[in-house]
This record gives sequence, C-alpha cells and structure tokens, in this order.
Amino acid sequence: MNQSPAFGPRRGVSLPAAAGAGARRNESQDYLLMDSELGDDGCSQPPYDYYPCFRGTDNRLAHRRQTVLREKGRRLANRGPAYMFSDRSTSLSIEEERFLDAAEYGNIPVVRKMLEECLSLNVNCVDYMGQNALQLAVANEHLEITELLLKKENLSRVGDALLLAISKGYVRIVEAILGHPAFAEGKRLATSPSQSELQQDDFYAYDEDGTRFSHDVTPIILAAHCQEYEIVHILLRKGARIERPHDYFCKCSECNQKQKYDSFSHSRSRINAYKGLASPAYLSLSSEDPVMTALVLSNELEVLANIEKEFKNDYKKLSMQCKDFVVGLLDLCRNTEEVEAILNGDVEMCHNGGDHGRPNLSRLKLAIKYEVKKFVAHPNCQQQLLSIWYENLSGLRQQTMAVKFLVVLAVAIGLPFLALIYWFAPCSKMGKIMRGPFMKFVAHAASFTIFLGLLVMNAADRFEGTKLLPNETSTDNAKQLFRMKTSSFSWMEMLIISWVIARIKWDPSDPQIISEGLYAIAVVLSFSRIAYILPANESFGPLQISLGRTVKDIFKFMVIFIMVFVAFMIGMFNLYSYYRGAKQNEAFTTVEESFKTLFWAIFGLSEVKSVVINYNHKFIENIGYVLYGVYNVTMVIVLLNMLIAMINSSFQEIEDDADVEWKFARAKLWFSYFEEGRTLPVPFNLVPSPKSLFYLLLKLKKWISELFQGHKKVFQEDAEMNKRNEEKKFGILGSHEDLSKLSFDKRQLGQSKESSIRSSEDFHLNSFSNPPRQYQKIMKRLIKRYVLKAQIDKESDEVNEGELKEIKQDISSLRYELLEEKSQNTEDLAELIRKLGEKLSMEPHQEESNR
Repeated sequence: MNQSPAFGPRRGVSLPAAAGAGARRNESQDYLLMDSELGDDGCSQPPYDYYPCFRGTDNRLAHRRQTVLREKGRRLANRGPAYMFSDRSTSLSIEEERFLDAAEYGNIPVVRKMLEECLSLNVNCVDYMGQNALQLAVANEHLEITELLLKKENLSRVGDALLLAISKGYVRIVEAILGHPAFAEGKRLATSPSQSELQQDDFYAYDEDGTRFSHDVTPIILAAHCQEYEIVHILLRKGARIERPHDYFCKCSECNQKQKYDSFSHSRSRINAYKGLASPAYLSLSSEDPVMTALVLSNELEVLANIEKEFKNDYKKLSMQCKDFVVGLLDLCRNTEEVEAILNGDVEMCHNGGDHGRPNLSRLKLAIKYEVKKFVAHPNCQQQLLSIWYENLSGLRQQTMAVKFLVVLAVAIGLPFLALIYWFAPCSKMGKIMRGPFMKFVAHAASFTIFLGLLVMNAADRFEGTKLLPNETSTDNAKQLFRMKTSSFSWMEMLIISWVIARIKWDPSDPQIISEGLYAIAVVLSFSRIAYILPANESFGPLQISLGRTVKDIFKFMVIFIMVFVAFMIGMFNLYSYYRGAKQNEAFTTVEESFKTLFWAIFGLSEVKSVVINYNHKFIENIGYVLYGVYNVTMVIVLLNMLIAMINSSFQEIEDDADVEWKFARAKLWFSYFEEGRTLPVPFNLVPSPKSLFYLLLKLKKWISELFQGHKKVFQEDAEMNKRNEEKKFGILGSHEDLSKLSFDKRQLGQSKESSIRSSEDFHLNSFSNPPRQYQKIMKRLIKRYVLKAQIDKESDEVNEGELKEIKQDISSLRYELLEEKSQNTEDLAELIRKLGEKLSMEPHQEESNR
C-alpha cells in the first residue's frame, strides 16, 4: 500500500526508508494485528514463520491483506494530515510503530510480549501528535494495556495520561494511574503542568503547547470542570483540593509577578479555579455545609462580574451555577426536617437560635441578601415561610379571602384595645397572637391606613376651595381680633397681630412657606409608601415590582436625557440671550426661560413662535428653527420612545417570571415582621412597655457582667505575667520540666490555631472521628440524592459519538484476543500435524526393518 508523506502513520524517517518499511509491511500484513516472533535482539523474524501452515494459501493472504488495508485506511482517516505535526528529526523504528499501534488499538498480547521480550524498546516513544503509548491506551480506554505500561519504570507523561483519563471520565483508568508511585505522597495531585515545569521532569510533557488542557489546570480542577463526581470523590480522598484564588486587589508578590508576567493567563487561571470551585461535583463532595459555601461563592462571583468586566459573562454563569445547585438541593427535600436544615443551617440549633422558638432561617436570610430568587421562591421554601407567617393562627391559613378581610377589619377597629392588652400582658395568649408576623403586619397596615385618613381629613375643610389670601385663615383678620378683644392688648399680642397682618407680604423664602411646600411633598411620599405593602397581594405585587424596575430605568435614562437637554438649553440661550424684549415671548432669553420652554416642549406645551424675533435677523431665526426642530425630534421621537422600549422590556421581563419575582418580594416583606420586636405600631409604641423596660434591664446587666469579666480577665493576665517575670528573675523557669511544659503549651496552641483556620472544604465524608450531628446526616442524605440524580441525568442522555467509539474499541480488543487465541490454536495444530507426519513417515521404515 503506497502512502503519501503527509499521511504517514507515525514515522519521521526519510522517504526511501519509509518506502522500504512500507514494502516490508506489505509483505506481511498480520504483524500489525497479531503477535510475531521476536528474536533476542529485538528484531522481527520473517512473518510467514509465524503461520507455517498458511504459506501457500493465496486466499488467506489476500484476506489478510484486505483486512490490513481496511485497518490502515480507517486509521489514516481518523488521524488526518500529519505533516503539520511531524518532527522530521525524530524517527520511529518498526518495533516502536507496532508498539504504538498495538497500544492504540488494544492489542494486549502484542503489548505484553513486546514489553517482556523486547529489551531495547523505548516505551516513551511518541507518534506524530506527540502521544506516547500510555496516552494512546488511555484515550481509547484500554485498561489492561494501561496497567501493563504503568508497571514500567521511568514512564513519562503520567500526569498527561491522568488528565486525559479524567477528561474522558474513565474512572477505572484514573484509579489505576493514581496507583502509580508518582502519586504515592499525593504531592503531584496539587500541581498543574505549569508548576511541574520547575521540577524539570517529564511528568507533564504532551501539552507543552497547550493543545489539550490549560497549564494551570490540576487533576481536581479538571474533574470538577467535567462534573465527574466519582473521580472528584477519589481525588478528594487522596487529599487533593482546589486552592481559592487570591483577592482581585491582592498585592502580594505572587500576584504581582503573575500580573506583570502575563495578565491574561493570570485571569484565565482565576476563572479556571472558580469554575472548579463552583462545580456542583466539587461543592457537593468537598464542603461540610454546601448550601452556605454555594451562597457565599455565588455572591463572590457576582462581585467579580462587576469588577472584571471583560469576563463578566463567565462569572455570571458560574454564579448562576451555584444558585442552581442550592435550588437543586432544596428540590430534593422530602420532609420538613430537611427543608429546615437547608434554610436554617443546623436543625439542632434552629429552635434555640430563633426568638420564641421561631427558626432563625439564617441561610434564607443570606439567600435574600444575595438575591437568590429561585431559591427563595421555591415551593418548599415558601411553604415553610407560610407556616411561620400564620404563627399562632394556623386555622386562618385555610380560610377564604372574605374571612381574612373581616379579621383585618376587626383588628383595625380594635387596635387600641389590643395594644393595651399587649402592653399589660405580653405573655398572655392574646399577646402571643399579637406577636405573630401576620398580626404585626395587619396592625402596622391598619395604623398606616389610619394615618393616611388623618392626612385626608386635615385638608377636608379646603376641598371646596377658599377665597382667603395665602397664609390667611378665617380668624386672621385684624378686625375680627378687635371685635373679640375687649381689654387692652399686651405687648406679646401686639407682636402677633403685626405678624399676622404682614403675612401677605412675606418673603418667598419664608420658613412658613417652605414648610408648607415640604408638607405637600411629604403627603405625596406618605401615600406612595402604600407600595411597601403591595407585595403581600398576588395581583398588585408584580405591578409594584414593575414600577420599581421602571423607576430604575428612568434614572438610567436620565443620564442621556440630561446631557441632551442641557446641550440644547445652553445653545438656545446663547442664541437668544441678546434679544431679550425683542421677541414675541420671553422664551430662551434667560436660562430659566430656556429650561421651562424646552421642558414643556417635551409634552407639546411650547409654541413655535418661541424662536421668532421681531428683527429681520433671518439667519438667527433659521438657526433657532433648526435647533428647536432637532431638539423635538431627538427628545420626543428618539429618546422618549427609547425610554418606552426600556420600560416595556423591564415589564416583560418581570411578567415572564412574575411568580418568582412576586414570591421573592413577598418573602422580603415577611422577613421584616419575623424579627422580634416592633409588635405595637405607631403611635402605641411611643410609650415604653414593661416588657421593653425588662429587656433593657437584662441588656444592661449582661453588658455590665461582660465588662466586669473583661476587667477581671485583664487583671488575671497581668497578675500571671508578673508572676512569670518574677519566676524568670529568680531562675525558677530554668528547669527542664518547666521548659518541656512550656514547649508542650506552645505545641498545643499551634495545633489549636491550625484546627481553627482549617477550611470548611475538608471532605465531610472523611470526618469519622467525631459522631456526625443531625445536620450532617441530613446534608449527607441530600448530597447522595443529588449525586444519584446527576448520574441518572447523565446516563439518560442519548448515545453520543464517544460512546459509540468505546463500543468500537471494545470490539477491536475482543477481535485481537480472538486472533491471538486463533494463532495459538493454529500453532498447536501445526505441531500436531508435524508430529503426526513424523510418526507416519517412521512407520514404513520400521516395517522394512522388521522384514
């Protein structure tokens, strides 16, 4: 079979040598597929000696030739052009080529025989792509060949083979490679290819040009990237960990050197590390508290997304991955205990840490703070919040809306009496009901509604209008004062009368006038505070959220709006400032008039004659027409429509996920009433209750005791220090016993510090020394469900090209084994025929001799 240089199999020899080798391979086609006789010097014998019974069989040779041609054609088609990667200075012998081919196609008998008998064989030889036999065996999932090769000494590129096995998910091959002596101490598991370059060995060599894996990727990081749960579990048990990257603004020497040497590589290494840390496989198997770890990491990634804008999408994706992991754990809960474990952090302490036996919900508070909306809006979480919301009123939860409305109305009417009952008896049954979140919300809402009613009633006397002057009431007339007054006026009364008479001539910046303006603004803001309680309703909640998002869009839009508005305002003022009194109106003659004219032009309330002047200055007038027209087109047609599009986009975004947005907003509202305190609304909370005074005394007592204990501790430390100084002065501390005791104390202190700074990422499945708490048992149970679900989802995917390739490799390995067995049977048969022939040839001679 003729081959072009561009498609040579593995050799880098010259063309004549290649042609000669190809001729020899055409003479014998079976040595690629089966074992052949090897001499002591490692050279192959003539191939027909291997099959003596088939030397004259042309059909057999033709069949083998076709088989080899088909194999070589398929191999060349898979490899593609080789001239881009071939190194002409490196040549492979025939034995090395056959060795690499056997390793690639799973020919176990050939590999075993060559490793045992061919002493001069270089097991680290590489093909045109730079892959050695170990990498080829791993890439094609040949476990037996991998185990044979790992027994050889001075085997190179073991680290590359491990990374390759991890990337393909070959668990048994990973276990076999980890049994290599290079991983005995576990140091190699924490080193990446770039870190191994300093050791000047060939542990990592294949990917020196970055053709497969990044130089900063360690085995545990790669396993986490590939979501290989079992491999991550194995590596964690071996002691591998993912080091958390330094802070983005870290100024240590290591970070400064990496940033100065290659900033892009430094950023990519940080992203690769965070990809491993945010992997569900690593989160679930490495942390004792995966919920807390995932929430904190998601927030950290959100912050990095806003800092490193160039990698914003990558960090956003990783942050969302952490949030989805937490939601996935919550989705696997099957009872209230498991839900409480996720929301509170510790089932054993959740009722002790909360107020009045109420769960503290520390993890849920963190989720609300970090805006993990899907977690907060999850049905399991909402069901738990709803049970707390109707605390001490469990029957009200199943009632109709009409019954709930009547309860709210009754609370609003009887609020003063309920406040008195709670003020005198906070621990009674009614007091406990008043402390419930729902009752607190109803009481505060009723109080706020009454306050708004009072604001309306304050302006009720002016609903029909008044004919009095500004700041003048029906009793402000001086004549009425004289009619009502029969005795002489005092000097204070004379000042008041003079002040009342002069109110109509007050300065525009008078405090009374300013206070009335601010009061009007306060009334508007008071009514707008109704939006705070709207998320409690399913219909009005999404509208309130859309309104808030719209306000944010308006503030973003105002930057461009103000920039364009100020530009036209100053330009028009500069154009018409010299024509004050020479225009049909005062528009654009002052900065104030220019502002008013352009502002009301947005709503179509300005006239075209605002740019007309009385003089025959047509150029100025035409410029005014042009600028005024461009302003209207820019502001009204372009910018306002852009604002409408932004608002519509925000509203549609809220509407598409209205249920999640509303439940998240409602949870934030509910949490404000879960905390202890604020039971009585305004104005009933102005008078201190006995309960508040009692709590104040307890806090004072605790503060005084802590202060006294602190002073006592400081005094004891000073006394102990003085005693040690005196002992040192008299030489008492020089004895051997005291020195050993001091060294033991230091060693014990160092051990306590080491245990205190231990990362929470210690593998929780290894912590068998202490009996696990209930929280640890629950989390282990949930993690097992999560891992099983992930594996089932992975197995349920459709058969891909990689799985088909694995099937083909298994069939190929089986074929080689069958061929080996066939060749062995052929040898046995040939030996029997030879012996039978010798025996038959000896019988005539014996008969003749007997005669």
